[in-house]
Amino acid sequence: MSDVSPPREAGAVTEHYGRSLEDTVVVVTGAGGGIGGAIARTVLEAGGRVVAGDLRAEPLGRLRSGWAEDRLALSVGDVSQEATADALVAAGVDTFGRVDSVVANAAVGCYGGLLDHSAQDLGRMIDVNVKGTVWLARAAVRQFRAQGDGGDIVIVGSVAGLLIGGGQEAVYAATKGAQINLGYALDRELRSEGIRTTTIAPAGVNTPFAAADGRFGDRDPSQGHFMEPDDIAQAVAYTLRQPRRMRTELWTMWSLSENH
Repeated sequence: MSDVSPPREAGAVTEHYGRSLEDTVVVVTGAGGGIGGAIARTVLEAGGRVVAGDLRAEPLGRLRSGWAEDRLALSVGDVSQEATADALVAAGVDTFGRVDSVVANAAVGCYGGLLDHSAQDLGRMIDVNVKGTVWLARAAVRQFRAQGDGGDIVIVGSVAGLLIGGGQEAVYAATKGAQINLGYALDRELRSEGIRTTTIAPAGVNTPFAAADGRFGDRDPSQGHFMEPDDIAQAVAYTLRQPRRMRTELWTMWSLSENH
């Protein structure tokens, strides 16, 4: 008997590759926004359960209208505060019995030169992007260790953290560089425990976040050739579905028309 597998038919899709997201519990920060909302919906549509966090309750209401409490828990809080991360993970445990993955997606961006924004605005960006990621990772690791069967930490960063960009985003790039280095370091620290850390670093994405930070001036990013939030959400879902035998440390994502 041959031990060579038959060739796969052209166009065939392995539908059940990797791990199912059904009944998995995923915490997503910034879930009221474009990318965060897309991540939450993608997990829910795959049969998972989501703890959706955001700074304000109103954006989360759009998720609540489509999903019942047995699938979706909402949590309002400021991710720059450690207590918010603890509350997000606790909500997963209290509502669904466990937490399998966390996605640090919440972010603040200020586009402009080093002196173009107030100390308050820059401080807020540093606190949300860096501290918010650290606090969520800490809360997740405590829970993963208590459960004893590993878990996933996914960080939504940016190619700006790799010093790829057109300038006018030095502090933002510093916060995203911190996220990327945190991801690499956590991978070395935690992988022996079955805890995987992945940083997904997209370039331009058509979101209100991108439009609001000023980088497009008077232009509408929806009119440009950028990725869509669902593109990033599918990357997160693929990362979570990976078999436990493998891990992805850093995934950079670009639209076909962007140069770097």
